[in-house]
Order: sequence, then structure tokens, then C-alpha cells
Amino acid sequence: MNDIISRRGVLKGTAAIGAAGLIAKPAIAQAQWPTRPVTMICPWGAGGGTDATARIVAQLMEKELGQPFNVVNRTGGSGVVGHSAIATAAPDGYTIGMLTVEIAMMHHQGLTELKPTNYAALGLMNEDPPGVQVSASSPYKDIKALADAIKAAPPGKMKASGTGQGGIWHLALIGWLVAMGLKPDHVAWVPSNGAAPGMQDLAAGGIDIVTCSVPEARAMIDAGKAKALAIMAEARNPMFKDVPTLNETLGINYSVGAWRGIGGPKGMPAEIQAKVTASLKKAFEAKEYSEFMNSRGFGMKFADGAGFAKFMDESDKAMASAMKAAGLAKA
Repeated sequence: MNDIISRRGVLKGTAAIGAAGLIAKPAIAQAQWPTRPVTMICPWGAGGGTDATARIVAQLMEKELGQPFNVVNRTGGSGVVGHSAIATAAPDGYTIGMLTVEIAMMHHQGLTELKPTNYAALGLMNEDPPGVQVSASSPYKDIKALADAIKAAPPGKMKASGTGQGGIWHLALIGWLVAMGLKPDHVAWVPSNGAAPGMQDLAAGGIDIVTCSVPEARAMIDAGKAKALAIMAEARNPMFKDVPTLNETLGINYSVGAWRGIGGPKGMPAEIQAKVTASLKKAFEAKEYSEFMNSRGFGMKFADGAGFAKFMDESDKAMASAMKAAGLAKA
């Protein structure tokens, strides 16, 4: 009998050890993350500012963590497709993505039910103000000439682009038009999957204006196919010191900043979130990152997970007010 009890005790002990091992495995896996390639989703097209920022961040995280971080562009639906892909991914840390200001805007328009609280906020990496770009062959030599032409043109004759309908650069245009005493739709908006295709359309003559950030327009500007007339900010960008502000040229002090940060699906293990955030902070502080961002004129701004969550909440409230004022919010 004692032998039986002893054997049962051993069996129970073995089972307990086995169970403990099973319980411990997820924790061990989380601590070892990443053990395989990580997908970083970009909701906007290749060649734009969000894509460029995603790729430098992915490159630096890959260098530090020793696994490939593959940027995948999931465009469409004015940013809904890519943001949805991030939110609905398995919360295991192997799919994260670039969250942009549009996630604080799209649900106000009724485009999606997704909002900042649907994500695990991991880190804010960038913030940029909008600029006003025209093609190199445009007859408008400065922002005043363009503003005068817009005022003189019949509603809808002039066309602008740079993002989807109701996106941040569209809102930037609307704010500028309203500040000039015009109706929000005085310049027709042509939706695009980001700044890069918008700039291509501008260079091809399909539209008159692109209101994306100057850094996003830089490739076309450097190629001699476009020119920046103004920036919607309180001060000039040191990297584009010849581009004046709206305030100093037209007396209009208006700006809506675009931002980019890294997020993952809700429910990511806290250990993995902490490891991603730590890696993002190192990437932000890396010389390669500052050189990359400064060389393109991209604004640099960092916040950890908690700070980014708060930042998105504040942006969401600000966008709600701005879109209601512009008549873009769903009733």
C-alpha cells in the first residue's frame, strides 16, 4: 500500500511539474520574443512619409532584436484597410504596424468603428505639419499668388490631393480654405492612397495642389517636378528654410499635425509590449534615425506606450472638433 501511495505521489508530482512546465512556456516564449520574423504593416503606399518612417524603424529594430522586421503596405479605404489589419492580427507580437493620425479621424466619419483604444500603443515616433505644394510648371510663384487664384476660381475648378477623403491633408486644406473665408469644398478633393501617389498626380498635371508635409513631397521637389510654397506651422522647418509659413505670408496661423507611431493589436502580452517600446526608444535615440529623419525634414517626437496612448486620445478629441467644424464628421 505504501508503495502504491508512493508511486501515486511520484505520478502526481510528475504531473504537477509537467503542468507547471506548460504554464511556464508562454512566459518563456514571451521573454524570448522575437524568435521569428515580425510583420510591420504600413497603411499607406510605398514611397510616402509613413512608409519611409516605417522602414527606418523596422531596420533599426531588426538590427537590435536579430529578426527580420518586414514592412508590408496594406493600402485602401483611406487607411481603413491597413489599420484594420493591425487591429485584427493575432496579439502575439509578430504583427505590429504604423498607426497614423487617421485612426483618430476615420471613426468620426463613419468609415470604421476602429479608434485609438482598439490598439496596444507602443510608441510615438514622429509628428509633421502640412505644406502646400504645386507642380514645377505651375504659374503660381508663391503662396499669395496661389491663394489669389483659389479665391478667383469657381468652386470645384481647382483640384487638390494627398490622402483619402477626410484624411489629415484633406483636413489641412479645408482649414486653410475656411481661414481664407471660403467654403470647405471650394477646392475639389481627389482622394489618393497617400502623399506619394498624390505627388505623382500633381507632377502629371492631374491636380493643382497637394497639401501633404514638405518631407513627403521632397522626392518630387528634388527631381524638379514640384515646389513647396508654404508650410502650415508656427515656424519654418530648418530643413526647408526657404519655405515660408502661412502666417508670415498670408497672416493665417493654422496647422494640423500628422503623426506616426507604432501599435499592435489589443491584448499583446505586457512583456512583449515593454520589449517593443524599449526597442522603439533605442531606435528613436539612434544616430541613424535622427540622421534619416533630419535629412528628410521629418519631425521627431517620441512617447512611450502610455504616453502614446494619451497622445492619441488627445488627438482623437481634437480631430472630432475640427471635423465637426469642417462638416466632415458623421452626424
